Amino acid sequence: MIEGVKVKDLKKFNDDRGWLTEIYRQDELDYTSVMSYISITKPGIVRGPHEHVYQSDCFVFVGPGDFELHLWDRREDSPTYKEYLKIKVGESSPKLVIVPPGVVHGYKCVSKIDALSINFPDKLYKGVDKKEEIDEIRWETDSESPYKID
Repeated sequence: MIEGVKVKDLKKFNDDRGWLTEIYRQDELDYTSVMSYISITKPGIVRGPHEHVYQSDCFVFVGPGDFELHLWDRREDSPTYKEYLKIKVGESSPKLVIVPPGVVHGYKCVSKIDALSINFPDKLYKGVDKKEEIDEIRWETDSESPYKID
């Protein structure tokens, strides 16, 4: 595991109507979100890798579809500095994953269908009224990046 990354298995409760899963409980996770978004990723497509200087991401992967989530610790003061973690998340392995600043992250849709992810970051995208710089270091645009997702 990478220091500061939190992974919570999500349980699906099925009945004749479909399923339900608890995503977040304040008594289980010390985390505060300020916005949210949903994205759909097509089969074989990679999002990232990138990292944030100040922002934490709180991803929810419940399906449909599956991803490989890739994490690299770039924080020199971390006990897991330079550690790498790859985990399967999504419909077949529902998870909530909190990624702290300084941890490079990205994911690839590994299912044959489009895959859904939800994010609840703890900072506003581009700040209040979208007037600030974007808090991202985009490793996927660097041809010499050591962070690759195949």
